[in-house]
This record gives sequence, structure tokens and C-alpha cells, in this order.
Amino acid sequence: IIIAMVETLSLRLSEPKKTHLAGKSLADSLYGKTDILLSGPLGAGKTTFLKGFAEGLGIQQHITSPTYALEQRYTTGKFGECIHVDLYRLAEHDAEELLTHTDDHEGIRCIEWAERAQSRASSAIQVQLNETDDEDARDLQIDFNDIPLPSLEQIEEWRKEVCVPSNVVNHCKAVANVCEQLAGYFTEQGIVVRTEALRCAGELHDLFRFIDFHSGSQHLNTDVTEEQRTVWKQWKETYPDFGHEEAAAAFVGKKGFPELGAIILPHGLRLKNQPRETIEQHILFYADKRVALDKVVTIDERFEDLKNRYCEGKETLEHREWYEECTREEQELFPSGPPAIRSTE
Repeated sequence: IIIAMVETLSLRLSEPKKTHLAGKSLADSLYGKTDILLSGPLGAGKTTFLKGFAEGLGIQQHITSPTYALEQRYTTGKFGECIHVDLYRLAEHDAEELLTHTDDHEGIRCIEWAERAQSRASSAIQVQLNETDDEDARDLQIDFNDIPLPSLEQIEEWRKEVCVPSNVVNHCKAVANVCEQLAGYFTEQGIVVRTEALRCAGELHDLFRFIDFHSGSQHLNTDVTEEQRTVWKQWKETYPDFGHEEAAAAFVGKKGFPELGAIILPHGLRLKNQPRETIEQHILFYADKRVALDKVVTIDERFEDLKNRYCEGKETLEHREWYEECTREEQELFPSGPPAIRSTE
């Protein structure tokens, strides 16, 4: 039984540029086929948001209102075809009938005036824009009903199931804390980030860290119990030839949370064939590199720690490649320099 949590994001967008940016950034937080249900009164900024979203999707054509044609179709960069539907002039029954013709669409479907199509809300991304007392500002609320998320109770159950050692749990909690702080940094700028999904990914990213443990390694600061040895052996047999990233992604996927697994999968440095495409994947990768054990450190300090713990203080070619990738990620995420990050107490 999957008991899924639903994530809601609320933003105050101070000007039309921020509304456009929010739409554009939503395209960097998609995990496959989905409906975007766009609601709000006339003049609330839906067209501005949608044009930003289209830009983020890589749509080259000019976005026009489909009010009279009812729908328009556009080619995206990586999600196939995007269908833009406008229900403004349709009664609820007619709106539902129109949408049934594209319910099997394998790409992205943007539905304006989605108030007339509420039956789709249970599995879609709902975007609500409203005017404010400030003429230029808009209130944005996004309900992410497209992907399920586990509760903290479920996460704790999974940790017990695979016998995660306490120091790894502490590391995961620290990374989740950094993820939340970085998500807040971006959302303050009007950039859409799934904060709750990111926090869950941080809590679970090293769930199978023991997969990479080997005799004589310094991965553990605690004694390994006989129960842990037995359980870990079973899981290594379940996921032969997997690294901890692949195993964690596969595990949460089988639990019913494949999109969460997609955030977790490219967080490490070993899988060079797994590109990071969404904002949550980029943030998790970076947050993990800013935590040594359970303390927030700089990228330089983090790799000095890795070098000392795993390479006997020697810098290998692989170590140098890792360092360059992480500094490149930092520069791309934070062109003006990373924000201050607090360690948990």
C-alpha cells in the first residue's frame, strides 16, 4: 500500500519577469508525461507563465492562444509533443469531452481554465495564479499531484528494513537539511523547486551506502552488527553489480516512488552515463558534496576529507575529475557564489 504525500509550493512573484521565470523553471522539474492544470482569473499572468514554461521546454514556435481553435500543438526539446488546450469558452461537460480525446497523450498537456476539468487534478500539476494588491505582483500556488512522496515514517521503516548504520542516517539528515536550505534559496528568487521531494531524496540518497562498503574501508564509524552483515549480504545479492545510487533508486522505485528514485540515481560521481537534468537532481548532487559526515563544509574541504579517508591522502586522477565536476556544478548553480549554509545542531 502506497501512502503518498502531496507537495504544495506557494510563491509571491513580484513582477511579470518572475512569473515568466517561474514558468520556465517548472520545465526543469518534470519527471515524464504529465498534465499542467493552469487556473486563475483573467489578467492573473497565465499567458506569461505559460510562455516561460514553453521556453523552458525548448519550444521554438511562438505560443498563441488556442481559444478559438481549442488546442495547439508544439514540439518540445525532450518531452515530445506539448498540447496546449484552452477551456475558457467550454462548459464543464464539453471540456471533459474535449480532453478525453488526448487523455492518452504521452507528452506534456497544458490545460488553461482548468477549473472546468477538475477530474484531472488527482494526477496532475495544478498551477493557480492570482492577482494581489500590488499591480505587478502575483501569488502562485503549485500542487504537485503528479508524483508520490513517502512520509518520514515510511523512510524510517525503510532504514530499519535495510539496517542503515547511524552515521549514514546522520549524513542523510544533514544532506536533507542542506537540500531544504538550497531549495529555499531558489524559491525566494521565483524558481520552482520541489522542496519536499528534494528533502525526501536527501533523506534516502545513501540508503544503500553499505553496498559500497568493503573490508578495511573507513566508511563506518560504528561497529557492524551480525544482523547488519546478514541483511546487507541479502541486499547485495538482490542488487548484484549495483552501486549504492542504483540500489537506492531501484529500492524506492519498487516501493512505488520511481520519480524519487530518478532524483537519487545521479547524485553520485560513479555513474557517468546518468545525466542530471532536473533542478532537484542538480541540488541533491551538490548538497551531498557539501556535507562531510554530518557537517557542512566547502567543496575543497569535502574532497580533502574524501582524499584522506579513501585515498590515504593521495590525490588520484579520479579524485581530480570529481573535484572539477563538483566545482563546475557549483559555478553553474550559483554564478555569484553559493549562499551561506547552516549545519544542523
